[in-house]
Amino acid sequence: MTEDPPGTQDPVSLLHSPLHARHLALGAKLGEFGGWAMPLEYAGGGVLAEHAAVREAVGIFDVSHLGKASVQGAGAADFVNATLTNDLDRIRSGQAQYTLCCDAETGGVVDDLIVYLRADDDVFLVPNAANTAEVVRRLAAAAPGGVEVRNLHLDFAVLAVQGPRSADLLAALGLPAGHEYMSFIDTVWTSPAGVDVAVTVCRSGYTGERGYELVVPSGRATVVWDALFDAGAAFGVRACGLGARDTLRTEMGYPLHGQDLSMDITPNQARVGWAVGWKKPQFWGRDALLAERAAGPRRILRGLESLDRGIPRPHMVVHSASGEGNVVGEVTSGTFSPTRRVGIALALLEPAVAEGDEVTVDVRGRVCAMRVVKPPFVVASTR
Repeated sequence: MTEDPPGTQDPVSLLHSPLHARHLALGAKLGEFGGWAMPLEYAGGGVLAEHAAVREAVGIFDVSHLGKASVQGAGAADFVNATLTNDLDRIRSGQAQYTLCCDAETGGVVDDLIVYLRADDDVFLVPNAANTAEVVRRLAAAAPGGVEVRNLHLDFAVLAVQGPRSADLLAALGLPAGHEYMSFIDTVWTSPAGVDVAVTVCRSGYTGERGYELVVPSGRATVVWDALFDAGAAFGVRACGLGARDTLRTEMGYPLHGQDLSMDITPNQARVGWAVGWKKPQFWGRDALLAERAAGPRRILRGLESLDRGIPRPHMVVHSASGEGNVVGEVTSGTFSPTRRVGIALALLEPAVAEGDEVTVDVRGRVCAMRVVKPPFVVASTR
């Protein structure tokens, strides 16, 4: 799944998740994500422990700040297919798909999002929090008669249950867990307390591990959260914040909108052309992206792995390793890999810079050696 980078907005003016009280009770450190106050990490462990829980057992993230929208009516799926990049004809009802909303003229990425295809006349979208209103605005402005686009951002909560024990935890609660990767099941689940909850369980995630994303009505979020933690003790469950979510997704090389994808960073540059239906006759940005693809993008997103103790961060400058030290790119995402115990990054580099090359990064005035590599940086078990 996608994610908004943190900010520093005054928390008084931010939206709160339906699980806000649960986070405060767990001693969460909060940060701003797309206009929401969301947990960065929790007391009693922090990012490293939360990261390890997902790689080794099971972690639960509240990602209710992510957007939710619906496109419904006769021809809804065809309309979505004619606007967003990926090809909905590649999947069937009950499956989900990663896709991009691009600007029609430039091909820049307005947002990356997940599409849930329920039926030909019923499509559910999960964009990033900061971009939900703009994605909905663009779709609503282009929708044909009979197709309604609705912003459901506050109507639903989203819980990400991620890690090798995630299926065991869901099964222990009687929630569906055996379906294939990037498919979903809509069900009415009865909690241990006897509360009926409409739940959409999708086999997806943003961590690289086997996992699920649960979409539930906002008013029932605490019921599901409490049940997961009550049953999860036997599986090593841990509440995880968006700090660990960022280190996990960076280890997998998953792009983050606003850093690795943006209106200035196209799918060709970010190497997510696999999420573009190139043979489709129509989608927003098609002409611009085809032209760029034919000419070759002016920069390409690649992985960097530190060869010393340097930890790259966004916006740090990348230089060639030659004596001249020419500027060859810029870090877009960078962090310390808890799994590899080394600094890792995604960086937009000149096309001439290839995998296996050595470069240097200016880490706060210190020249740090790094190797260009192909992500992911760790082997995980998404499927």
